[in-house]
Amino acid sequence: MKQKKWLLVPTVLIIGLIGLYAFFAFYFQSHTLPRTTVDNISVERLTRTGTEEKLQKNLKKTSFAILDEKNEWKTIPGEELGISYDIKATTDQIFNKQKPFAWPLAFFKAPKSYPIKLAETDVARLDASLEQIKTDLNTYNKSQTPSKDAAIEFKDGKYQIVKEVEGTTVDVDKTVSKIKEAVLGGKQSLNLNEYIVKPKVHSNDEKLVAAIGDIERLSTQSVSYIVNGQKVEVPKEVTQTWFTFADNKVAVNKEKVTAYITELGQKYNTSTNPSKFKSTKQGEVSVPAGSYSWTIATNSETEALSELLLEGKGVTDRVPHFEGSSNPGVDLIGNTYIEIDLQAQHMWYYKDGKVALETPVITGKPSSPTPKGVFYVWNKKQNEILRGEDYAEPVDFWMPIDWTGVGIHDSAWQNPGAYGGTSYTTVGSHGCINTPPTVAKQLYNMIGVGVPVIVI
Repeated sequence: MKQKKWLLVPTVLIIGLIGLYAFFAFYFQSHTLPRTTVDNISVERLTRTGTEEKLQKNLKKTSFAILDEKNEWKTIPGEELGISYDIKATTDQIFNKQKPFAWPLAFFKAPKSYPIKLAETDVARLDASLEQIKTDLNTYNKSQTPSKDAAIEFKDGKYQIVKEVEGTTVDVDKTVSKIKEAVLGGKQSLNLNEYIVKPKVHSNDEKLVAAIGDIERLSTQSVSYIVNGQKVEVPKEVTQTWFTFADNKVAVNKEKVTAYITELGQKYNTSTNPSKFKSTKQGEVSVPAGSYSWTIATNSETEALSELLLEGKGVTDRVPHFEGSSNPGVDLIGNTYIEIDLQAQHMWYYKDGKVALETPVITGKPSSPTPKGVFYVWNKKQNEILRGEDYAEPVDFWMPIDWTGVGIHDSAWQNPGAYGGTSYTTVGSHGCINTPPTVAKQLYNMIGVGVPVIVI
């Protein structure tokens, strides 16, 4: 009898447990399981109606939070993002996916979280909000520290590795894309910390360490130019700073090379700088720039020099890329040229450093003076009619020297005795160099196109 009583206790207990299990298995047919959430909203042990009501209540005030680590950087109301929620579909997914007969496991497993189902999203409104967020993120980045790759820099007289900088700026485009993805996926927050731009090159990078030796070797090269016929040595302390490490390889710092080429041009370009000239009667004079000149082509020369530097063979007596009517590889004026002295009203033609022809001339009157400068005979024509606003004069020999109509020509209309005197102060010319007819013919036959003309 006692044995039967002893068996009764566990039997009752088992029946009780089965009844409890069956009760809750039935109960959770119509209620959510314990520890059920919808995107951090607790909806455990609620009926369908109760679940819908709670979601409706909470989602009315739902917003999307953009976090800066643990702090809220920006909170945007859901309606501003064009979001509307499908409460019924969200509730249906819970009851369709949960397993009532496995309800005891809900107490031991991690909380079950379901995403919020979205109704049709107002994409235009969402995109408009995202554009504003993009603007705000760009502003945010201005107050942050940008990441920097580890680099090789010339410091304290040598190349050395500069450690990378772990910054705090975010990848704006990627962040905006992920915000859109999160919103459309029913998420309610995003952390900017996940989208910080990280350095791509670190100080222990093998290629970076190996590049130091290559750069030190390249930086010992000698570089020299021929400019205006003269040798220009680029100082070692300048060339040794021209190298860097970029895109995982040794490279030339084109910004520094450009700066040097620009400086070289500013100092030597004959298109903007006056030229020194040893004149026949006035001694050494400074002659303004004219049509006969050159300009160092900074961009193309930077590219060309950069390629040569990476070859590591040194650059000797290089003539830089240029634009213009002359060549920086030779002396601008040389020893074959025409000299016109406005004070002396005289012209000389020097060939190979010796006077081959000279003559008095008449130059421009005060109202139309002959311009000073380094010019050149860029064409030769016979039997031309020179035209201006108030004249049309035929000439036998025409040798233009600039682009405004000034040139050397015969002038049969001038008084033969006026050449070389003061006639230019009254009668003069319209700016051209009036030359006695017989001498103009001689000069025309003696010179070729391209001969420099120096007017002082």
